[in-house]
Amino acid sequence: MVSRSISYQEELIESLKDPLEVAPYIEACLEEGNLEVLKLALNDIIEARHRMNEPSEEVTALVQKFSELLSEKKGAEIYCLSALLDALGFRLTVTVKERNP
Repeated sequence: MVSRSISYQEELIESLKDPLEVAPYIEACLEEGNLEVLKLALNDIIEARHRMNEPSEEVTALVQKFSELLSEKKGAEIYCLSALLDALGFRLTVTVKERNP
């Protein structure tokens, strides 16, 4: 009997095809407070969408713009907003957007 194992990365990408898995994944990465973790997570999500043949031109353009922003600003803004909300007793959340039929 041949044992087949799937790498962690492959398993992660497969799971990220499900929007209900993506939302808490992004939230956990935001809570981590590490820009590199967030960038890796977004790349994983984009990879999953590419495998589903879903990336639109708009998403591709926004990903590029977001990557440039993170490079220029080091992503401090999102974590500053998160820290402010935390101090006020709130937190950022990510939910699945309803699709129109």
